[in-house]
Amino acid sequence: MDEIEIPQYFICPISLQIMKDPVTAVTGITYDRESIEQWLKTSKDTTCPVTKQALPSDSDLTPNHTLWRLIQAWSAANASNGMDLVPTPKTPVSKSRVVKLIRDFGVPSLYMNALKKMEVLAKDNERNRKCLEEAGVPKAVILLLITCHRQGKISCLEQALRILHLIWTPCSEIKALVNQNCDFIDCLTWILLCETENPVIVRTHVMVILKRVIEVTNSRLLEKLKPEFFKQMLRVLKSKTSQQATKSALHILIQTCLWGRNKSKMMEANVIFELIEFELEKPEKHVTELIINLLAHLCSCADGRAQFLGHAGSIAMVAKRILRVSPATDDRAVQILKSISKYAATNHVLVEMLKVGAVTKLCMVMQADCAAYVKEKARGILRLHSTLWNGSPGIAVYLLTRYQR
Repeated sequence: MDEIEIPQYFICPISLQIMKDPVTAVTGITYDRESIEQWLKTSKDTTCPVTKQALPSDSDLTPNHTLWRLIQAWSAANASNGMDLVPTPKTPVSKSRVVKLIRDFGVPSLYMNALKKMEVLAKDNERNRKCLEEAGVPKAVILLLITCHRQGKISCLEQALRILHLIWTPCSEIKALVNQNCDFIDCLTWILLCETENPVIVRTHVMVILKRVIEVTNSRLLEKLKPEFFKQMLRVLKSKTSQQATKSALHILIQTCLWGRNKSKMMEANVIFELIEFELEKPEKHVTELIINLLAHLCSCADGRAQFLGHAGSIAMVAKRILRVSPATDDRAVQILKSISKYAATNHVLVEMLKVGAVTKLCMVMQADCAAYVKEKARGILRLHSTLWNGSPGIAVYLLTRYQR
């Protein structure tokens, strides 16, 4: 197949692959439909990739039937050389068809079939997903899931979650629906407890969707989250369902800990101890970043600091992560040590910081290529307890000559 010379005008300028459904933009350039639709959806600067002329995201894309027939004929002529025939482009899904499928949600004997058809459409291409969004499918699926929660039905959960995962959009209608009450958050929390056929897939979809929901939920509802919500997030972390689920759970905890009594609710769920235990297993770097960030938030309160210090390996774990993960982790880890050394600095804690290398790491931060504000935090910690730490071998001279000014 490498020996076949493919006509240049058969190649999509974006994907650099043979076009399966060539369409011509208003700028006169032909692209493969899926590639240009994805470009228009995701590009911040909606211009024609070739001409750089303005190309609005709702631009008409005209099917290039002549070019498609040429590609089809050429593919057929080269079939013996390994070329696959280009399939006939599928007819775009119509809004009226989608609306009919939504109506089927209300019919017990039809809603499962309607969900399956919607899932196929959503997986097919970007054009279909946009049509489903515009027809109101996200709202309809959310309401269906809430109904399933109230009625205790689990048969359609996986299909409904797959669809919502594919076509979720934080439009004003969805934000308004989510912020009416906690019904949808309670529904998603309930699904995490359900026994389903494919638990890993279902729980991963739930966590990704829940993260998106929390991002658009107002502070009034975030302050009303129940203690059971945080226990469920902790169960997801401990179960290690998937990397995506783990990261989503951590993002959710970071975002929700800022509101109301949520820090206290996390303390009740023993979140800090479990975070430290999770981090001691050395997860991937991005997970470590999220864990250290969350711990920094939780250590801003007295109960958080007490729980943090209640774990024998807490200070050592944080110290070891400094200068090993990322600049963001350095900042948050130093912030944790600052909170501890300023508000919980018993003699035992200060000796522990020295013993496990936290003081040495703070000195290394001062010498490393760290941000100025991180160095300033490290300097403040060292100055605060220099009287005690100056007496330690190897640290004394360095502290006296560098930080007592």
